[in-house]
Amino acid sequence: MDKINYSIMVTGKVQDVWFRKYTKDKADELGITGYVQNEFDRTVFISAEGTEKSLDKFIDWLYEGSPLSRVREVIYDNCIDFQGYIEFEIRKDA
Repeated sequence: MDKINYSIMVTGKVQDVWFRKYTKDKADELGITGYVQNEFDRTVFISAEGTEKSLDKFIDWLYEGSPLSRVREVIYDNCIDFQGYIEFEIRKDA
């Protein structure tokens, strides 16, 4: 199956609520590679690579997020540049 790359921005109460940890757990479960990081504007950025089916499931989950998060919006775009990530990681804040 062909893999694609999504660039994702999540808004709402998504910092200081274990959002990145739960995002990594879900990405690992779905076989998605890439990274998640907090942004200065209190959003979360995700670069995710996987099959279209796995990424669609991932996007659906992002609307739920971690138990303490309150996701307002999930904005994503299919990127042209495939990065070939090996694993999914939590990166330090931007």
